[in-house]
Amino acid sequence: MTEAQPVTATGEDLYKLVERLYPLCRSITGDGVRATLDIVGEYIPLQVHEVPTGTQVLDWTVPQEWNIRDAYVADATGRRVVDFAASSLHVLGYSVPVSATMPLSELRSHLHTLPEHPSWVPYRTSYYKPEWGFCLAQETLDALPEGDYEVRVDSTLADGHLTYAEHVVPGQVEDEVIVSCHVCHPSLANDNMAGVAVATFLARELAERTPYYTYRFLFAPGTIGAITWLARNKERVDRVKHGLVLACAGDPGSLTYKRSRRGDAEIDRVLRHVLEASERPHRINEFTPYGYDERQFCSPGFDLGVGSLTRTPYAGYPEYHTSADDLDFVSPEAMADTLAVCREAFALLDRNRRYVNLSPYGEPQLGRRGLYDALGGRSDTQQAQMAMLWVLSLSDGEHGLLDVAERSGLPFDTVAAAADALRGAGLIEA
Repeated sequence: MTEAQPVTATGEDLYKLVERLYPLCRSITGDGVRATLDIVGEYIPLQVHEVPTGTQVLDWTVPQEWNIRDAYVADATGRRVVDFAASSLHVLGYSVPVSATMPLSELRSHLHTLPEHPSWVPYRTSYYKPEWGFCLAQETLDALPEGDYEVRVDSTLADGHLTYAEHVVPGQVEDEVIVSCHVCHPSLANDNMAGVAVATFLARELAERTPYYTYRFLFAPGTIGAITWLARNKERVDRVKHGLVLACAGDPGSLTYKRSRRGDAEIDRVLRHVLEASERPHRINEFTPYGYDERQFCSPGFDLGVGSLTRTPYAGYPEYHTSADDLDFVSPEAMADTLAVCREAFALLDRNRRYVNLSPYGEPQLGRRGLYDALGGRSDTQQAQMAMLWVLSLSDGEHGLLDVAERSGLPFDTVAAAADALRGAGLIEA
């Protein structure tokens, strides 16, 4: 009976998930996060965590939970000129409740626009300062006549919980690879529903095989979510050997990898190798302490080997944090390409073992062990032979297979196949 082949997600699969997630109003807490995790939970099993308001998490405190039912600005005729029901971006995130009538001159200080892009609506928040406001297109504001306007924000800020979720793919060892994505942004397709979709389908694919490492997927609100996870896992965080933060995974730009704070962590070398070997257009950026949650995992006290993979990085495209980051801005092809790179990188990471040469004194005789015969007829016989010699030479317990590939200039798959053959012949051991 033929073994069933793992099902590989298509770009359309990822795009359909983004379509479902995109309309939801999310923030760093609240029912929008839970609704998002409910949908992701239809694709992969999730362990959902609820952390109460007021919980101390490192130097932070879990804030009150925010939920919103409605918000609008209406003119004298009752017409809603700004309407939360049309887009969750129209309200300042974490707006406190308000019900008032005021002249436009007073209302203006609570209105946020993008004059340089007059048809776009900006995304703005006020998580830790009590405030209310609305976001709208500059052209909408320009068309508003002077006069009184009814202003209403039907929201609640109350003690509740911060919600995040984990999905764990068990591996052959307990050492972990963490894959993190943020689930706090409202209707923004690239930042970060595309990242959520890539993480979700990556988890599904990994679950169809038994990887070497244990893979822990974290779906959490940005900054405070990662900080909360680190605070709650401080005693076991030393299991995390590698990590990747996924964001902005669906825009038309080329792939960008941001190194970990260490700069030479294994995940840094793996992503560089995969991107260079694939000949995809790409950029490798150095670490900076600004960006997504890699800055939490890489903070000095933890200093984990966690990098970040995006297409165009945060704030690197005009549509970033605006209504133009919509379903037309992301594509199935771009998300499929991001997923493919993650797939290739983790496959390499899982195979990047260190070996010890069990016959280190002189070159072992490969012919009498049938290793040269096994290569007969292969189009890359010479390359495969060289891979065996390189693996034997560098199998000193200090060098991994990626070291061999980089030093020899040979494809990693060829090096890994050589290691498999040598291990089968009893010449090396992990």
